[in-house]
This record gives sequence, C-alpha cells and structure tokens, in this order.
Amino acid sequence: MCGTCGCGDKNGPMLTMFSEDGHYHELGEGRGLHHEISEGNIHHHHHEISEGNVLQNHHMHGEGNVLHQHIGDSKVLQLEQDILQKNQLLAERNRGYFTAKKMFAINLISSPGSGKTSILEKTLNDLNKDIPCYVIEGDQRTLNDAIRIKETGTEVIQVNTGQGCHLESDMVMSALQRLDPKEKSLLFIENVGNLVCPSMFDLGETNRVVIMSVTEGDDKPIKYPDAFAGAQICIINKTDLLPYVNFDVNKSKEYALRVNPSLKFFEVSATSGEGLDKWYGWLKEKLT
Repeated sequence: MCGTCGCGDKNGPMLTMFSEDGHYHELGEGRGLHHEISEGNIHHHHHEISEGNVLQNHHMHGEGNVLHQHIGDSKVLQLEQDILQKNQLLAERNRGYFTAKKMFAINLISSPGSGKTSILEKTLNDLNKDIPCYVIEGDQRTLNDAIRIKETGTEVIQVNTGQGCHLESDMVMSALQRLDPKEKSLLFIENVGNLVCPSMFDLGETNRVVIMSVTEGDDKPIKYPDAFAGAQICIINKTDLLPYVNFDVNKSKEYALRVNPSLKFFEVSATSGEGLDKWYGWLKEKLT
C-alpha cells in the first residue's frame, strides 16, 4: 500500500508464477482460494495465500507542499517519510542480492502505451538464448503482459498491484524468492505504467531505464522530470512512426538533458527492430 499517494489494495499485491506445463499459480496476500479455467488455450489454477495483517488505506490530497489526511491530527508527512525509508532499506537488501549473484537488474519505467512490453518481448526473443533472463511484470490487473513474456520462453512472475500505481521493493523481493534467478543473469522489472510514483520508489535495481514513444509528445521529460532525473538510459520508441507524428527527437533529447545531463539515449522501433542492436550491445556490455 502506498502511503505517499494514497493508492493501494487492502488485500496486498498478487504474485502469479507460471509453470512449465502452462499452468500458473497465484501466491499473494489476498484471502481465499479459487480456481478459474481457460483463458485462450491456457489452463489456469489460482491459489491465493493470506499473509500478515492488512494496512488500512486512507485518502490523502496535496495542497501546496503539505499533505492532508482526513483522519484527525495524524502526521502524514512523517508517515510518508517512514514509508519511503522502509522501501529504501528493502531496496538496499535487493541491491545486495543482485550484487551477490552478479546480476544486472533493470527497472523499466514509462507511461502506458509507450511500448515497454513490445521492446521487452523483442529483447528477450533476441537475447535469452545466450543470456539467462528473468522478468518481473508489474500491472494493476490481468496476466496479459506476463503471458506475452512467457511465450518468449522466459521465466516470468506477474505482480498485480490492484489499486497500487507502482511496484515497491518488498514486492520485488517476494517475486525474486519465487523466481530464484541464476547468477550472472539479466532481470527486467517492468513497472506499472506511470511516470510519477514509480520514480519515487527505488527497487534496488542496477540501472533505471525510462521509455517514451514518439506518439507521446516531445515535452515529456520536462512534464515528468523525476522519471528522467533518476534514469541512466532513455529509450525513444516507435521511431518508425516519426514521418506521421509531430515529434522532434532533438528537442526531446534537449529537454531530457536539462533534467539529467548524463542521460544516454537509444532510438528504437520495437516494430521494425531499428536501433535495437545498440540497446542489446549496452546490455551485453553490462554483463561482462
């Protein structure tokens, strides 16, 4: 549950892991047990396990630089600091895990529809025969993206956040414990589609990659600066559509560099494959 923005699900996140025979198993913090049959040609089993107590979610809203909460005289600012501090401590635990296993972990952040999953699909199809790859998929609902990733032959676990608008470091650790990745592997964490809250929460990743598409507007970096300020890489996707949209690549880069002068760019098309070789080269370099 996110105390900083008021989002969250009283039942906690739901983790879903696929088995080799096409079944999947849901292991989360919700209560109850249920079974569902058939989605496409896949036979599904759901198993939900209750863990711990549930935190109550309170509505908050911003006014100037002060947060207000409609529950008496609680110190909401202190609550926000405590939540971010707890997340940071758990993020450091994740970072230690990645270091110990010599893994390279990437936190993929973007707004919905930028092509995160398409880039990830293409990357996995081209790389996972030579490099062990794993994926943690973050979405509020559905297994749609996890099913797409599973079809690339990659081990994947879905984290459904319910009403939550981002992943947090404890969700990542829970997923890692079930994935049990190999040493010297690549981990892609596809965050919930959102350029605001995911930028606030360190997951312990090695690098953060922000993705934008040419269909979104070239002023994205100055409208959502935190997402770009915390990233090492910016991927500009859907370059095959440049002849048909009003998007200035150079202006977009200029805006992004105002926010983060050290940002590195890759211009790609997940549809045509253009530019992906440079992205792959960077990934391979990081694992050597």
